[in-house]
Amino acid sequence: NEPISVLQSIDKKFIISILILLLLLISKSFGIAINNLNTKKGVITLMYHRFEENKYPSTNIKNEIFLEHLKAINNLGIEFITFTKFEEIIKTNMDKNYLLLTIDDAFESFYLNAWPILKSKKIPFILFVNTREIGKYGYMTWKQINEVATSNLATIGNHSHSHGYLTDWKDDKIKSDLEMSIKIFKNKLGYSPKIFSYPFGEYSNNLKKIVSNLNFKFAFGQHSGVIDSTKDFLELPRFPINEKYGELKRFKSILQTLPFPYESIKPENRYLKKDDNPPEIKIKFFENLIDIKNINCYSNEGNIWRKSDIQFISKNEIMILLKEKFKSERGRINCSLWEEANKWRWLGIQYVIEEY
Repeated sequence: NEPISVLQSIDKKFIISILILLLLLISKSFGIAINNLNTKKGVITLMYHRFEENKYPSTNIKNEIFLEHLKAINNLGIEFITFTKFEEIIKTNMDKNYLLLTIDDAFESFYLNAWPILKSKKIPFILFVNTREIGKYGYMTWKQINEVATSNLATIGNHSHSHGYLTDWKDDKIKSDLEMSIKIFKNKLGYSPKIFSYPFGEYSNNLKKIVSNLNFKFAFGQHSGVIDSTKDFLELPRFPINEKYGELKRFKSILQTLPFPYESIKPENRYLKKDDNPPEIKIKFFENLIDIKNINCYSNEGNIWRKSDIQFISKNEIMILLKEKFKSERGRINCSLWEEANKWRWLGIQYVIEEY
């Protein structure tokens, strides 16, 4: 005969239903209310490799073009940010666009040709280092890396030890490679970086789990897109820049690109085995956040870039219907949505193919 409280009188199933609904309205990463998300602001992240090494056009940028890139960023009033600031703003509902500059591999040409520019202009950046090559011909030395690291402009990131095709390796071998890099960083720098860049932008569920277990906070790929506060910390997109894809007109369009928030992509594992190719790709977007009825997707199925057929499962979920297998080492899908004058939403997906 004890009095029944109001909470006790409410049906438990009803309470559970309400809690589920609330969780669906909250960003899975940071507790930001999805309905209040500013979908037009984010972090545009650029990935460079070589500078003025013109015999490697697929990974090189000429200095005169690099200077034009920096000028274009400044002309649009986009703020260059340090990794420390990136950590702060990625957990918030951003009210402006930011630019995060990243350089992979620590080639000597970066130190000789780009570092003086960034230092003089006081532009912050992340330098991802694969430890096995440091000191070898064409790469920076540890002395140079220490010089850069102590400048207050650079954040050093881990790019593995060997820069191998890690997704093809057994877990123990992957872990051994990354632990070797951690050991070398501690010896040479006195600490081990907590940010990671996947070699070739390739990752799988297994690799992500190993990276997480080794206490890396953030990991970057090289699938195109703008980082917003809904993105998975361990699969952050970047725009690869080289001589072909660094052409000024295209570069300016990258700077106008808008985030494309999504709830999930399936298959979640970006490593496709033979029997999984072609995959049945489903993308679920947050309900009532962005109208995706005019979305377009393209893939390199059959090793030819073509427009993909799309089937709407619901108003906020699509299936990409691939007609052929991916016939190269990497399967790529790019989805875009025209938003306003000269601005596109962009979502890049990269799969690694076991056999091709």
